[in-house]
Amino acid sequence: MKHYVLDACALVAAMRSERGADEVVAALDSAEKGEATVSMNKLNLLEVYYVTHRTCGKDAADKVMSDLKASPVSIIQDIADNIFFEASRLKVRYKISLADSIVLAEASMSGGELLTADHHEFDIVEKNEKIRFCWIR
Repeated sequence: MKHYVLDACALVAAMRSERGADEVVAALDSAEKGEATVSMNKLNLLEVYYVTHRTCGKDAADKVMSDLKASPVSIIQDIADNIFFEASRLKVRYKISLADSIVLAEASMSGGELLTADHHEFDIVEKNEKIRFCWIR
């Protein structure tokens, strides 16, 4: 079964119906049908929450949380040891944000495809790692 890992920019694209949203929606639809799984680490969800809170207010951010809880997205609550160490390795090697290192480690260790539009941070990673990317734009 296909497994997708969401990063913040992919979820924001879907929420705002931005270019690439169709890729995210297709992954979510596949998960709804039981044909795929979709996960997101709570740290990456924090990025979505605080950006929404800052730009649209707390009520809108709380709605994002409530909508996500009703969706097929599995929220990963903890950082397992293998994710912890892989994220550290990736952060050191690529000098990326903590949240980016977590989402990369989640995709790497789960064998999932990372749904993202973050070429600026991840193009170099894609060239050097065996992490699978599903570029939404």
